[in-house]
Amino acid sequence: MKETIHISTEYIPLGQFLKLANILESGGMIKVFLQENGVYVNDELETRRGRKLYPGDMVYVEDAGTFVVESLEEDVQK
Repeated sequence: MKETIHISTEYIPLGQFLKLANILESGGMIKVFLQENGVYVNDELETRRGRKLYPGDMVYVEDAGTFVVESLEEDVQK
């Protein structure tokens, strides 16, 4: 099952996204996790904390699940 994470900006860096989704708590934890494991963004392995995620991007984190980035503005339009 995919969980939707809403953002109020044009994009969100991967490191901030992992905090917002309550997957990891600190920047240090995120840095180490990405170096050792990485996550999949749109089915591509990613290890950079600064990777920009835009609405529609899909993030898979092992043992945490699949997350979809969605803009808050999209919800307002619905």
